[in-house]
Amino acid sequence: MGGVEDDEPPSKRVKVASGEPIRILNNSFSLESVNGPLGDSMARPLPSEGDEEMVGSKRIMRKVEFVRIITNALYSLGYKKSGALLEEESGIPLHSSVVNLLQEQVLSGKWDESVATLHKIGQLDETTLKLASFLILEQKFFELLSKEKIMDALKTLRTELAPLSINVSRLHELSMCVISPSHCMSLGFSFEDCLSAKSRSKFLGALQKLLPPTVMIPERRLEYLVEQALNVQREACVFHNSLDHALSLYSDHQCGRDLIPSQTLQVLQAHRGEVWFLQFSHDGKYLASSSNDQSACVWEVSEDGRLSLKHTLTGHQKPVLTISWSPNNKQLLTCGMEEVIRRWDVSSGDCLNVYEKVGFGTISCGWFPDGKRIFAALNDKSICMWDLDGKELECWKGQALKISDMAITNDGKQIITMCKETAISLLNTEAKVETEILEEQTITSFSLSRDSKFLLVNLLNQEIHLWTIDGDCRLIAKYKGHKRSRFVIRSCFGGFEQTFIASGSEDSQVYIWHRATGELVRALPGHSGAVNCVSWNPANPHMLASASDDRTIRIWGLNGVNLKRKEIYSNGSNGAVHYCNGGERRDSGQFVKKSVSCKDAGGAGSGRGMQSLPTSPLLAGRGFPS
Repeated sequence: MGGVEDDEPPSKRVKVASGEPIRILNNSFSLESVNGPLGDSMARPLPSEGDEEMVGSKRIMRKVEFVRIITNALYSLGYKKSGALLEEESGIPLHSSVVNLLQEQVLSGKWDESVATLHKIGQLDETTLKLASFLILEQKFFELLSKEKIMDALKTLRTELAPLSINVSRLHELSMCVISPSHCMSLGFSFEDCLSAKSRSKFLGALQKLLPPTVMIPERRLEYLVEQALNVQREACVFHNSLDHALSLYSDHQCGRDLIPSQTLQVLQAHRGEVWFLQFSHDGKYLASSSNDQSACVWEVSEDGRLSLKHTLTGHQKPVLTISWSPNNKQLLTCGMEEVIRRWDVSSGDCLNVYEKVGFGTISCGWFPDGKRIFAALNDKSICMWDLDGKELECWKGQALKISDMAITNDGKQIITMCKETAISLLNTEAKVETEILEEQTITSFSLSRDSKFLLVNLLNQEIHLWTIDGDCRLIAKYKGHKRSRFVIRSCFGGFEQTFIASGSEDSQVYIWHRATGELVRALPGHSGAVNCVSWNPANPHMLASASDDRTIRIWGLNGVNLKRKEIYSNGSNGAVHYCNGGERRDSGQFVKKSVSCKDAGGAGSGRGMQSLPTSPLLAGRGFPS
């Protein structure tokens, strides 16, 4: 808190009396040997802090601390006269006279005097005193080197830094600077500006992080506290779905339901059959959809939020199960049901390549993050990887079911598939290790979050489970209310910072839950058939798309957006139709895997079932083979 970061490993942190972790500047050193336990001595309060007068409606803030933080904020904002006036009028100094002297000496480059003054503060335990002294003397060492006073710098190293007996490895690095001054650059030190007031001011900020906040209040402490308060309000707001600049200090933050996309802005009609899948591009500028009419459509999102048909992609001989956008949004994959994968140029609508395997059909596909490779699940329960030219690079046997979604994490290391009726596989392609997420019910589909840390799992029993997969796999939330009895229904993350969960439903509605609380915030009627898939625009938290058996796609937005009724429907008459044929066939390889079950599923009612169930007939005929 207050500018003290806590992202370093334990070997690079020490604790002062307050218990707050302290990070050493630029990873420069860690304590290796000190006398006595860390933080045994408590910092004595400033004389002015003896006044325990409390302020605020709840009387939980000390007046002295409150005034000092306000004074600190005034100085930070550049209002020096106002800060000085507040100190004078309140009789509460921002810092003690000793601390003020220390600041002046540091900014003047009086390093020996600074060390002497440091010992006079009287609120520092032995550990903090050594760390702060080391930091000051190290700065002295660097400045002597920059003045080419090599012998003086060497003397400081030997007679002042070394006797502190902390971090021998850092001392060795400093000694290398004497031999090769250019080595200082690798330690984050520049000779060019080391003597400037800006450099010393920056160093003073680093020194401040080592001292207890009762000695020197962290810079911009008030700003930090206010930001925390706003963040707490934002996280507590179930309907928050706007950018942070919408937050105000003048009143408590609370959003209404009107920030959730709930009004149909457009109905897109270009498919001749049921629309099974849709997905926005990563930049939110396009929407792609696929249907059992054996086609896929690419829709362009204009600046005013309207969608128009750009291409109709044809060439598949079977229904198009899924689609996948390339990382740069310039190409698109379409996957025919137990057929082939086609790669399309989004700009022209041309088919660039066809990927297939002799005797087998594809059921899902995706891109590697580098955009140079694609992968697919085949109906022989294998996963294959090709380069863009169609050369098969690798094939892993026995990884996936016929019923399968696929995803890959942002680092490209884990391929995620449905490996059993009740399990999802996280296959590490580098370590050749597989981790399984185990459910008690049959899994019908899943969706990976944008940051690759969470997985949304749709189940046969009309539940959606949220799992964390960053580290140990754990079940952390459940969502209920939608209807699913016969078909594959898909869900997605969405909204501002993916705060919401949206799902299709067989009752022709779109359901939206708050991700953290699990509260159902919206049920959107409008479709006249089952809603098979939903996709939230990643660039616009107020745009949601849904695909239905009624052969339409609905674009949902905020209430109050006025559209002329005659413009709300789009049949895509301006779009071009593109045909594609041909392909290239490759053989597969082998993969030996090591499976590791996820032991800590966590959460009440988390799935533990390991039994392999037969393929449910309820899932057949709706985008997946039986």
